[in-house]
Amino acid sequence: MKRMVLPLLLMFSLAGQTQQPAPELTVDMIMRDPKWIGTSPSNPFWSNEGRLYFSWNPEKALSDSLYFAMPGASPVKASWADRQALVDHADCEYNKAGNAYTYVKNGDVFYVTLKPFRQLKVTQTLEPETMSHFAFNDMKLVFLRSQNLFSWDLKTGETVQLTNFQKGAAPAKDAKKDGIQEKWLKDDQLKYFEVLRLRKNKREVGDSLQKQFSGKPLRAIYLEEKNVGMVSISADGRFISYRLTKPAVSARSTIVPNYVTESGFTEDIPARTKVGAPSTSQELFIFDTRLDTIFQVTTDSLPGIRNAPEYFKDYPGQQADQQKKNAPRTSNFTALTWSPSGYRAVADIRSTDNKDRWLVLVNGLTGKYSVLDHQHDSAWIGGPGIGGSYGGGNYGWLDAEHFWFQSEKTGFSHLYRVSVSTAEIRPLTSGKFEIQNARLSANRQFFYLTSNEVHPGEQHFYRLPVNGGTMERITSMTGANQVTISPDEKKVAILYSYSNKPWELYLQDNKPGSKAVQVTNKAVSEAFAGYPWRDPELVTFKARDGATVYARLYKPSNPHPSRPAVIFVHGAGYLQNVHKWWSSYFREYMFHNLLADKGYTVLDIDYRASSGYGRDWRTGIYRFMGGKDLTDHIDGAGWLVNNQGVNARNIGIYGGSYGGFITLMAMFTTPGVFASGAALRPVTDWAHYNHGYTSNILNEPVTDSIAYRRSSPIYHAEGFKGNLLICHGMVDVNVHYEDVVRLGQRLIELGKENWEIASYPVEDHGFVEPSSWTDEYKRILKLFEQTLKQ
Repeated sequence: MKRMVLPLLLMFSLAGQTQQPAPELTVDMIMRDPKWIGTSPSNPFWSNEGRLYFSWNPEKALSDSLYFAMPGASPVKASWADRQALVDHADCEYNKAGNAYTYVKNGDVFYVTLKPFRQLKVTQTLEPETMSHFAFNDMKLVFLRSQNLFSWDLKTGETVQLTNFQKGAAPAKDAKKDGIQEKWLKDDQLKYFEVLRLRKNKREVGDSLQKQFSGKPLRAIYLEEKNVGMVSISADGRFISYRLTKPAVSARSTIVPNYVTESGFTEDIPARTKVGAPSTSQELFIFDTRLDTIFQVTTDSLPGIRNAPEYFKDYPGQQADQQKKNAPRTSNFTALTWSPSGYRAVADIRSTDNKDRWLVLVNGLTGKYSVLDHQHDSAWIGGPGIGGSYGGGNYGWLDAEHFWFQSEKTGFSHLYRVSVSTAEIRPLTSGKFEIQNARLSANRQFFYLTSNEVHPGEQHFYRLPVNGGTMERITSMTGANQVTISPDEKKVAILYSYSNKPWELYLQDNKPGSKAVQVTNKAVSEAFAGYPWRDPELVTFKARDGATVYARLYKPSNPHPSRPAVIFVHGAGYLQNVHKWWSSYFREYMFHNLLADKGYTVLDIDYRASSGYGRDWRTGIYRFMGGKDLTDHIDGAGWLVNNQGVNARNIGIYGGSYGGFITLMAMFTTPGVFASGAALRPVTDWAHYNHGYTSNILNEPVTDSIAYRRSSPIYHAEGFKGNLLICHGMVDVNVHYEDVVRLGQRLIELGKENWEIASYPVEDHGFVEPSSWTDEYKRILKLFEQTLKQ
C-alpha cells in the first residue's frame, strides 16, 4: 500500500495541472493592443539572389522590422546595409535570354549582367525613373521619367527621349499669318534695308543646316487638360501606346470634419465624391514612331456597346431614349499588353457601367482591331483575376500567337487561352471552384495557381501545364496557403494559418508531396495560448431559394437557459469569412469565443455577395442590397432555432460597415426576427457612398432610383422595432459620420425609442485605438446581455 502513495499523489498532481480552468475572457483582455496575441510574419518576398525576406516583430517594437530566413537557423534581422543593397526579385525584369536584368531602386535605373556579373547604375537624376524594362529586341532599356519614355542603349550607353508629351494645347496653326497690309510692310522693309535682308538670309541658311544635321525633331504630343498614363512600348520599339484621361472637373467632393486635432481647431479632411458624380473620360492612342503617325483606338463599333442595360426595362422612358439615340456607352481602357514579338497588342476595355468587358487584338500597323473575347454581365463584371472597370485583370501572352486570361463565363473564374490568329478560345481549368490567382513560370511551361478547389474555405497552390491538363497540388496544410515562389522556382515560401492558429511562415520544395518546414514560431504568445480557442465548425444550411449557405458555428459548452444566439455579419460585401484560416476579423473571432463562454450560440455567415463562391453568388445582391443577403441571415436565424435549440425571441445581430448596413436593414425591415442589433460604421443611404463600389451593384441614383430606395436603410426607418446600438468613428473617410447623423435625425422625427449612437471622435473606418475597440465591444456585450437573456 505504501508503494501506491507516490504514484497516486503524482497522478492527482498531474490531473490538477491538466484540468486547470481556462482564463475567463473579458472585453478588456481581447481588445488590447494585438501584440498580446503574438507576432505573425507578413509581406514575404525573395531577393534576386534567392534569400527569403519578410516583415516581423518578435521584439514587439512600435512597428515591424525586416528579417530574412536562414536554412536550419532562426530568422535574422536585416541590417541597414542589407536593406540598402536589397533588390526584390519581383521588381526585376529579365531579358529573353535570361542572362541580364533591370530594375528601379530609389528612383534610378540599374542594369545587371550575370556572366560576368556586372551592375551599372544607368541613371542618377533628381527626377525619379520608373518601370524599366527591355525593348528594341533586348538591345535597349526603356523607362519612364516625368511621364515620358526614354531608352538607354546597352552597347553605346546613349540615352534617347522617345516621347514628347507636352502640357496644354498645341499652338494654333497660322495664328499669326500676315494679312495683306502686314505683308506689304514686311516686303517694304526688306526692300529698303540691306541689313535686314542679310540677317534673314543668314538665319534661313542656319535653320536649313540645323535641320539637315540634327534630324527630324521629336514629335510633340499635346495633352491639353488631360493626363497621360499607361505608356508602353512594343518589343521592337516601334509602337508606343498611351492613354489620355480627362478629369471630371464638375465632380463635387465631400469633406469630413476633424474635431480633435493638435491645433485645437476643427480641420476639414478632403474626402471622396458620391456615387453618380461625373466620371473621367479616357482615350487610347498608338504612336508609330517609324511613320510618325498617331491613331486612336475607338470603341464605338464594339459588339454590344450601343445596347441599353437590362435594368432600363423598369424605366421605359430611359429605354426609349437610349434606343432613339443609339449612342455608344462610354468605356475605360484598363490595360494594353504588347506581344513578345511583332506589332500586335491586346487591350482590355471595360464599359464604364462595368457590364461589358472586351479583350481586343490591336494591329499597330493599321490601327484596326478585332475582338478576342467579349464578356457581358447584366449585373457587373468581376471575380478573381478579372477585376472591374478600374482594372485588376490577370492575363498575358503565352507566346506571339496565344494569350491567356481569366473569365467567369461558366459562372466561376477560370483560366483560358485564345489564339490571336483564329480567336479560338480554349478553357484550361473548369469546375465549380475559383482560380483565385495565376502566374506563368519563368520558362512559360507552367501556370502557378491559387485555388479553392478542395473546399471553398481552403486555399492551395497548384501547378498546371500551359496547354491544360491536371492541376498538381503542391501545398497540403489544411487552411490558407499563400505562396511566394523563389527566383529559381525551386522553393516556395508559404504564409500559412488555420482557423484558430495565426499566420506563420514556412518553406517547402516546389513540388507535390514535399514537407513544409516552419520558419517562424512567434504568432502565438504564452498569454494567448493559455485559452483553448475554438475551432469553429463549418456548417451549411439551405436558403429559402434553395441555395447552399456556408457558415461558421460557435457552440457554447453550457448554453444559457434563455438559449440566446448572435449572428455576425462580416463587412465589405465581397469578402469571405467562413473559411479555415486565421480571420482578418480576429477581434470578432475572440469576441465570439467570449459570447460562447457566456452561453450564446454564434453564427457567422458567408451571405449572398461574399467572395469564393462564383458569379451567381457574387452578383446575388444586384439592385437590391438588403435582399438575398439579408434573407440569408434570416434563414440562418431559422436554422439556429430548428437545429441548435436557440430561442427565436433571443437572437441578436451585429456587424461593421456592410455588416452594419445589414444590421440596420434587419432591424428596420424584418421587425421581430432580431431582438437587438449593433450596427457599426454602417452605410445608411447608398446614394451617399462612393461610385466605384456602389454603381456596380445599384447603378446610379439618377438612372436607377428604385434600386437605391429599396436598398437604403434610411427609407425604411419607420419599421424599426427592438433595441439598436449604432457606433461610428467621426473621422471616417470611407462611410462618413454624416450617414448616422442623418439617420439619427430620421429616427428622432419618427419618435423611435430604444436606440443610441456612440461616437468615436478620433477613429476612421477601421478603429485603431484599443480604448475605442474596448468601449465599442463593451457596449455591444451590454446590449446583448440586457436584451437576449430574457
